[in-house]
Amino acid sequence: MSRDPDAADTPASDAVGDRTSDAGDPPASAPPAANGPAPGTGPQPSNERGEGSVRVVGTAHVSEASVREVEETVDEERPDIVAVELDEGRYRQMKGETPDDLDPGDLLRGNTVFQFLAYWMLSYVQTRMGDRFDIDPGAELLAAVETAEDLGISVALVDRDIQTTIQRFWARLSLIEKLRMVGALAFGVTDPRVAGITFGLLVGVLLGPAIGLFGGAVGVTDAVLTRVGVGALVGAVAGYLGYRAASLSLGGGGDADGSGGATTLGVGAVVAVAVAAAVTVSGAGVDAVAGLLSGTLVRAAGSLALGLVAGLFVGALAAVAIDALGLAPDGDADDLEGFDPDDLTDTDVVTAMMEEFREFSPGGAEALIDERDAYIAHQLVGLRNEGYDVVAVVGAGHRAGIESYLANPESLPPMDSLVGQADSGGIPWGKIAAFGISAAFIAFFVLLAMAGVRNEQLLTLFAAWFVINGVFAAGLAKLAGARWRSAAVGGGVAWMTSVNPLLAPGWFTGYMELRHLTVNVSDIGTLNELLSDESRPIRDIASDMLDVPLFRLIVVVAATNIGSVIASLLFAAYVVPVFAGSLDASITDLMIQGARESARIVWGAVA
Repeated sequence: MSRDPDAADTPASDAVGDRTSDAGDPPASAPPAANGPAPGTGPQPSNERGEGSVRVVGTAHVSEASVREVEETVDEERPDIVAVELDEGRYRQMKGETPDDLDPGDLLRGNTVFQFLAYWMLSYVQTRMGDRFDIDPGAELLAAVETAEDLGISVALVDRDIQTTIQRFWARLSLIEKLRMVGALAFGVTDPRVAGITFGLLVGVLLGPAIGLFGGAVGVTDAVLTRVGVGALVGAVAGYLGYRAASLSLGGGGDADGSGGATTLGVGAVVAVAVAAAVTVSGAGVDAVAGLLSGTLVRAAGSLALGLVAGLFVGALAAVAIDALGLAPDGDADDLEGFDPDDLTDTDVVTAMMEEFREFSPGGAEALIDERDAYIAHQLVGLRNEGYDVVAVVGAGHRAGIESYLANPESLPPMDSLVGQADSGGIPWGKIAAFGISAAFIAFFVLLAMAGVRNEQLLTLFAAWFVINGVFAAGLAKLAGARWRSAAVGGGVAWMTSVNPLLAPGWFTGYMELRHLTVNVSDIGTLNELLSDESRPIRDIASDMLDVPLFRLIVVVAATNIGSVIASLLFAAYVVPVFAGSLDASITDLMIQGARESARIVWGAVA
């Protein structure tokens, strides 16, 4: 959000004044009172000189019984303060206030996008459960706040800021755990068969350049690539014309029920595949078309087309396997059928669920559960030390940990270890690889120049790098729905950002798109509503999701970055070999010669 991610950890307005825990930790001010008079001006501590008390109520966030329990407990206890498992942002959203706009600078950074996806997944799971049991997620927390308001009792928001929690959660996940979580999101929010096809497309995109590099070893000759490439290019043109013709026949606006867009796309796809297959099989017009185009471009198109076909085949096999094994969702008969949300308040059930989550991700459980237990306990211990009687309403999964800290406050970790951004730990292989690629790219040009390669040749090579990156980054951005100006900006910087580990072309496209889009946290709720609609086809839901500013922005950014990656692979697969063929010696020999010349110059300068 636009505010400091850690702002909720050091609230601007203090409900109870600063204090220090018995363990000597830094001051841990309670969050601001959400309603009613602040302690000290309204209801006074029931124990002026002694220690207060804390009663922890463990609830299920999608249970009507928990709502009743919270209302009855607050009414019976009449504490000085009702503490709830909320931070300021979630409290404001729950109260129906205008959501904060998301900070573009935070949202467009690579890791932040994945953190946001993790938050979206957690939110989606709660929304699905809430829809199934006809109760809003977190209704018991809202009931606690409203009951306190009715009784004139102050409320303390004692949870850590959600952005801090998600950042630390993502940083704690290992690479395998992150991949498993992204996979769970893909198979959880859409038909697994669709996810299988999507996976196949991604495989195809990466497989295409590999076919260009090593296809000759398995019989994929230049002649084959040329025929397939011409077929793919002609098919793409025919498919676009078919799409435009279908659009005009439907009056340009599609059908009244909103299915026209899917129909026109389907017509275009069928025409493209049919024409491409006919040209490839028959060879009609291949020589004529190939003579008009660059041979490198045609072969690149051919390898990409073969990669996509192979990828779709893999995806189709995955989809068939998913369907045959019964892994696809079966409408209403899913895992939530017959599940009683009230079981989530049962100690044994909660303990089993927590242990299962720890097996999946020990680091994630530490950030999502253990650290928040300690953070909330810090707030409650501070309130108790000042003599306040508190009823704390928290999720059942946090109750045992919080009560353990309340019984032994000296075991609480320091507060400063629970706030701020967390490092992922370990060796940053990703950053090392990114900087290595940048260094290799710069060294490639420098060493060739030092070896005496003509400037004209180097400029031609650089121009090819610029054009290929620009075309693919801008092209995929436009296909994802970006405006022409946004796509052009992303394409214009793609040559530089593709070898710079600190930048990404999608960021620039995204910033341009944000001149026309406003994204905020309410978009998450809109996405959850769309994904929860099991009565509509996936293609219609996907189309509506692209109309949600937040989702549209993420897709545009991702498409721009993917386009740049594809361009880099194609450059290595096709352009560099062609460039090498124009030189008097091999690239390896020239780079060695350039290294020797560079070393001679450096040694002469030093000596």
